Amino acid sequence: MARKRFQELQVYQLSEQLADDIWKIVDGWSFFAKDTIGKQIVRSADSIGANIAEGVGRGSFQDNRRFIKIARGSFNETQHWLRRAYTRNLLTTE
Repeated sequence: MARKRFQELQVYQLSEQLADDIWKIVDGWSFFAKDTIGKQIVRSADSIGANIAEGVGRGSFQDNRRFIKIARGSFNETQHWLRRAYTRNLLTTE
């Protein structure tokens, strides 16, 4: 069975979409919000897809699994920053 390229993985595509959506939202924030929460949330969201891609590129199941766990950690971090941004009225439910 042939391996999928990481770009074809649905989870990778969703991570790209999430990171791009977050970037667009943060881009409209004030300097203070961008410099504090904004940088953190953009980095953690970008890290999700980057770790998925790196894991696939490592070639072994064990390495891939390790990087998927790191991606999951970045996803949890992104959720944390989204909650902080919402609580601080930088985001709405829309």
